[in-house]
Amino acid sequence: MKLNENLPVNLQKLSNGTFYRRVVAGGLLVSVTLVAGTSAVADTTLPKFSGMTAGGAITGWTTLKPSAKAQDTKYTLVRDGDKTVLKADAVGSMSGLTLVVNIDIRQTPRIRWRWKIAAPVATADLRTKTGDDYAARIYVMFDYPASKLSFATRASLKIAESIYGQKIPTAALNYVWDNRQPIGTIAPNSYTDRARMIVIESGADKVGQWVTETRDLGADFMAAFGEVPPNVVAVALATDTDNTGETAIAWYGDIEFLSAGPTAVTDKQ
Repeated sequence: MKLNENLPVNLQKLSNGTFYRRVVAGGLLVSVTLVAGTSAVADTTLPKFSGMTAGGAITGWTTLKPSAKAQDTKYTLVRDGDKTVLKADAVGSMSGLTLVVNIDIRQTPRIRWRWKIAAPVATADLRTKTGDDYAARIYVMFDYPASKLSFATRASLKIAESIYGQKIPTAALNYVWDNRQPIGTIAPNSYTDRARMIVIESGADKVGQWVTETRDLGADFMAAFGEVPPNVVAVALATDTDNTGETAIAWYGDIEFLSAGPTAVTDKQ
């Protein structure tokens, strides 16, 4: 699967711009394919890595990168125990796998996945652009009404959309495995305040262990933005070290949306 190969020409051009680096860092741009004619996953069944073949093609997901000059994080399907999982290898690189969806958050307000890292990114710092790197992160993008944004933010979005010819999504949660901030930290993304970073794992205590995460999107969106969330329009994952130049390895299991149930849960698996 080549980077950006399934995207419209104007979105491919957009991926080479500085503004793209700003919004993809916060997990916003990946969902613009909704307005570009790309069909969305309309239910809670996302393409499962466990149903794919180790060493084979990654199907159903689109790869995006922040610029043509950026090194690519390598994503491959591998066997881990009795299951196929996604392995990410980052060496001073940044790219992610994205999937356009159409999730009614009233029906399926929770998201669950499992992940594992080899080590946290030692010199990362989520408070700065130069430290905006993570061994593992999951993005969730929302269909937030632009009319509710400030005038300045709406104006900036209009300028960007007129330049790039694409609608720019307006809200995202980033669930990250950080290196230093305490679990439960919620902070604006260093590139855009329309994304919030939520630290759900931190440090090296669980290195090499599979950890299953279950998050209540409604509760997290409320905590991050102070509002009831709109529907989910895209999800993504990324292992990135382009700012720090470090090396990071992570593994991702299947991602799924669930009906209402217990709130945030972290389990070792």
